[in-house]
Amino acid sequence: MKLYLDLIFLLNFGFDFILLLVVSYLLRRNVSLKKIGLGALLGGTSIFILFIPLNSFTLFLCKVLISIGMILITFSYKNKTYFIQNILYLYSASILLGGFLYFLNVQFSYSQKGLVFFHNGLSINAVILIFLSPIILCMYVKQGKRLKTFYSNVYTIKAIINNYTYEWTGFVDTGNQLIDPYFHKPIVLVNQKELHLLPNQEYIMVPMHTIQEESLIPCIRADTFEIVGKGIYHKVWIGLCPQSLHMEGIDCLLHPKLMEESI
Repeated sequence: MKLYLDLIFLLNFGFDFILLLVVSYLLRRNVSLKKIGLGALLGGTSIFILFIPLNSFTLFLCKVLISIGMILITFSYKNKTYFIQNILYLYSASILLGGFLYFLNVQFSYSQKGLVFFHNGLSINAVILIFLSPIILCMYVKQGKRLKTFYSNVYTIKAIINNYTYEWTGFVDTGNQLIDPYFHKPIVLVNQKELHLLPNQEYIMVPMHTIQEESLIPCIRADTFEIVGKGIYHKVWIGLCPQSLHMEGIDCLLHPKLMEESI
């Protein structure tokens, strides 16, 4: 089997360039393409250590040092947190692409040399690099941003109602603009299965408008309502939503005003 080192180097350089570009985009690092290219150039040279007789630990250590060098060349060093974020995102994107290449190796029985796979003497990495890698990483970026946006609005909720403590997972929903007509306070919507009206418990009925219908929902007052990591609020109205919130793992929808002011 013939190996063309110049082709392997260019493929490795291309992969590293795309990975560093993805890290820069995800973390919004203001770095030039020139720096990304220099970092990828160092990463491209790592392919040659595969042809040096090294034991597994030494080979692993060399790869780690090269990846650290790539990060320092591309993004420089500002502080420990900045550096760790860069290196973790680089490894995450590398694992994603590496896993996809391994999948191809298993499915189509390609022979392997490092991250280069062969079948009847033909390397498929060029095809993957040109067509599939940007698509895969683009999907990864979009999904990562979506999850980041979602989980930045998720909070742990501790509510005390009638001397009983409830623990929920809440989501700040900009679509929840429900305000009670009597005191003009924001209302938190909770799945009805999470909280039930007790006999002789005081409550108010508040009109709620949805796309499907208009209805009245019962609302009770929490003695204490804590958004963990944000603050403790008193006498918050909680609406018992008869319909499912249609959000996996979410028990209640927080009103955006709760995040802006103390109540």
